[in-house]
Amino acid sequence: MNRVILQAILCLFTAGTAFAAPAVQQDAVRSFIDLMVQRHGFEAEALERLLAKAQRSDAAIRLSAPTPPGMTPSWNAYRSRFIEPIRLGHGLEFWRENATALTRAERQYGVPAEVIAAIIGVETIYGRNTGNFRIIDVLLTLAFVDGRRPELYRDELEAFLLWTRESGVDPLEPRGSYAGAIGLPQFMPSSIRRWAVDFDGSGRLDLRASTVDAIGSVANFLAGHGWQTGGGATWEARIAAGSALEGLTKDGIEPKFTPAQLAAQGVTSPEAIPADTLLALVEFQNGDVPSLFRLTGKNFWVVTRYNRSRYYAMAVLEFASALRQARESAPKTGIDATPKSLKKTAKTRGQMSDRKANKRPQRPPTKNPK
Repeated sequence: MNRVILQAILCLFTAGTAFAAPAVQQDAVRSFIDLMVQRHGFEAEALERLLAKAQRSDAAIRLSAPTPPGMTPSWNAYRSRFIEPIRLGHGLEFWRENATALTRAERQYGVPAEVIAAIIGVETIYGRNTGNFRIIDVLLTLAFVDGRRPELYRDELEAFLLWTRESGVDPLEPRGSYAGAIGLPQFMPSSIRRWAVDFDGSGRLDLRASTVDAIGSVANFLAGHGWQTGGGATWEARIAAGSALEGLTKDGIEPKFTPAQLAAQGVTSPEAIPADTLLALVEFQNGDVPSLFRLTGKNFWVVTRYNRSRYYAMAVLEFASALRQARESAPKTGIDATPKSLKKTAKTRGQMSDRKANKRPQRPPTKNPK
């Protein structure tokens, strides 16, 4: 490796890092470049020059930090960030403008249009807040400086370099979230390469500017992770006094119990649930307020593959339900459900303005790459 270029790359790891020493990082960078050369045919010196242009992102380190132990997020507070009139108005506008693509995606992949629209709304408010972090800075920092999940981010950096080469995109140009997610649906680079689809038939994948590609890609992601067409996602839970809930909630959100098994433990639902449905009992805490419990099925679990937070999945599904209800009620009442303040908003098809891009991103409690 060129010594001058190596020193430029190592500038990433100076100035107060609390993680591995520069010598250790030097070996990691060398190994990564060797991998890209041997596995994918990259030219070593060109890749060295590219990486030397990246800048360390302390903001990415800070924002990617996990929720401190003992800090339990409030479901009511989390929900209020996403289930609110402004985002709902944008969602209805998005659905009106993209009804054909949403209907086609629902038919092709079996994922309801409102769930597809809800994910894009929760992630970026329909392209209005896609993030303004330069992706190569974020991925290089989290791969070689942060030290908490280096293997994960080295895999994402590998996928990012492959995606930009395959797409003819300048690796220094794409911007996105503090975790390295890109475009309207906030796909990580590995998900772009695996799940993104050219749904608008343009001959290229473009999750940053094509709402149609974003719609098809979200649907393909959920279908690929096992979305059950026509299956439920959440049901109201009724818990009998004295029920021992710890044994039902300790194993997480993967559905494992039948309705009969839960009923034997004092957990039922007033809603009809097929007897062969596998369920989980999921708790949403509210600080000093009693927790909310919901029965969740396979489709709830699938949404958590997009983001590993149960709060995120519940917010998406509740927002989807609100979108569907608002869309269905508007024609009956003859009322445009879009807030007046939104009718003057410029229509956005992809990238937001630089002014809006500079807004601090909202952060779910346990954001993981997709």
